[in-house]
Amino acid sequence: MRSLQPVRGTQDLLPEVARRHHLVVEGARAAAELYGFAEMATPIFEFTEVFARPIGEHTDIVAKEMYTFNDRGGDEVTLRPENTAGIVRSVISNGLAQSVPLKFFYSGPMFRYERPQKGRFRQFHQIGVELIGVAQPQADIEVIALGSRILGELGIGDRVELELNTLGNPECRAAYREALVAYFSVRASELSEDSRRRLERNPLRILDSKEETDQSVVRDAPSFAEHLNPESRDFFDQVRAGLDGLGINYRLNPRLVRGLDYYTHTAFEFVTSDLGAQGTVMGGGRYDGLAKLLGGPALPGVGWAAGIERLALLIAEPPLPSNPVALVPIGEAAEVVALKLAEDLRDRGLQIDLGYSGNLARRLRRADRIGAFAAILVGDEELARGVATVRDLITGTQSEVPLAELPTWLWALSAERADAS
Repeated sequence: MRSLQPVRGTQDLLPEVARRHHLVVEGARAAAELYGFAEMATPIFEFTEVFARPIGEHTDIVAKEMYTFNDRGGDEVTLRPENTAGIVRSVISNGLAQSVPLKFFYSGPMFRYERPQKGRFRQFHQIGVELIGVAQPQADIEVIALGSRILGELGIGDRVELELNTLGNPECRAAYREALVAYFSVRASELSEDSRRRLERNPLRILDSKEETDQSVVRDAPSFAEHLNPESRDFFDQVRAGLDGLGINYRLNPRLVRGLDYYTHTAFEFVTSDLGAQGTVMGGGRYDGLAKLLGGPALPGVGWAAGIERLALLIAEPPLPSNPVALVPIGEAAEVVALKLAEDLRDRGLQIDLGYSGNLARRLRRADRIGAFAAILVGDEELARGVATVRDLITGTQSEVPLAELPTWLWALSAERADAS
């Protein structure tokens, strides 16, 4: 039945997958705190213009990929396709522009109507950081260093490569745009249909086209380096020197671009060859013109976003949750007592899985299935003597333990199992 299947491009985060997502988010959150980034969250949907104005009405994201609808009040709203615009909107609407610098970390779902592929979903999840209010290249260096640290601590630092480029300031970017239009116009007939459409609106995007016909034309396109003015060159040199000083390796990629005019100076991506075509795991750059475009003051900003699904595919299998203890009551009287006993043990920090029904063998099979290291058996006879039978599910041995001593006994057995592993 179709209605019982997840919508195409979405997935259920079952416990094994959710554990991987949790590891990524918690690792990133802890690293971001070391750099002074505070966590924040924006609404999952915004007024459409929050995304349409900065992304551009004629881009594929706005025209084809955004989930946009009119709510019951008649307002046009959009499920967020990315989070930078929402965070900058939040800075403006909450009057935070006077409190810069601002350093934010976020995590959560985003939505784009794209063709699902490995590591790409229509509802996907991202972690990200934004550093707002710092115009100096030190901000670029810091957010890249944070990204590099997170990837390293997730154990995938040696599986990714940092690609780096400069988009210059608005003046040299405009000059380069004119040079590209002049070059591609002469060879427009050789371009793909998408690139011909971008020629007037977004010529820089032609540079990162994956179409073979475009790549042969792009190969001889003018270089951005030839159009950098001294200010832009000096900014990029400082970013590179900072990364060199931190020992962060990178590869210059002159074809790494951002097609929107509010992006300036640094653009970067951490890429891998282990995920096929979906090789970018973290990407970002400087967006000094975004706040003004949204109607706020001129605020510099730099940040990155990373796909949790893609990172989760790369990391090692996370450890299972701490082993629980199975509490198996036998008889009606024991079932009443077991509820209170389970709460008392949880108060002492023990993870207790309470068996609800079924015979003893069935409840012990469940204990084995959930990875319990011990089972507490409580029946009428044990209750009469104020004890419980504790079965070590690793060795099979059993011991009678006074109920008052259960927490201490179980913690000792748990530590013994941890040492053995």
